[in-house]
Amino acid sequence: MPKFIEGNPVLVVVDIMGTGREEDDDGGIPTMGGGEERVDRVIPMIEAARAAEVPVIYIIEVHRPDHIDFGRELDGAESIHCVEGHPGTRIHSRLPYRHGIDYLIPKRRYSAFFGTDLEILLKGLKAQTLILCGGLTDVCVHYTFVDAHQHDYHARVVEDCVGGSSLEAHNASLNAMEYLQRDARGSARQVIAAFEGLERATV
Repeated sequence: MPKFIEGNPVLVVVDIMGTGREEDDDGGIPTMGGGEERVDRVIPMIEAARAAEVPVIYIIEVHRPDHIDFGRELDGAESIHCVEGHPGTRIHSRLPYRHGIDYLIPKRRYSAFFGTDLEILLKGLKAQTLILCGGLTDVCVHYTFVDAHQHDYHARVVEDCVGGSSLEAHNASLNAMEYLQRDARGSARQVIAAFEGLERATV
């Protein structure tokens, strides 16, 4: 049975963006709610990663103002969202992002691997376990998890630090991710404990 963390971990913060103020929400993406409560749980996890010298990668979704890069993304439930310059396209104002120390990957599509330099960065970091938090569980987190799996990383999802387009979709995606990798689901408390007891691999 695999350990929750195998080898070198990286914490991947997927699309936790905006100001937390309702008036700054662009309204283009349906959610199950509870975003600010999840931010409260993510912050100590990021701080624990920092204390354990675990790299933190922030992912943001951002689209060009002329919408040319949306492609088929607007064919489903989502309307125009995450357009450059909108407050909702920045890393969440309460997250402890450190410019020049933490890593920032902008993406145009759902998976953080698609059309980005994430894979190059992960190879440079000698990453082996990717720990995912953020949103949406059933979209960007799920698709990033699947691509991590297909790139042969150990993939983990922090189930109390992700939120879906609906509770039903959230739960279905958590089950689908665990289908791909046994024991893939964990809690923020479990991640913090794992970081505190971390023995770094040399590869």
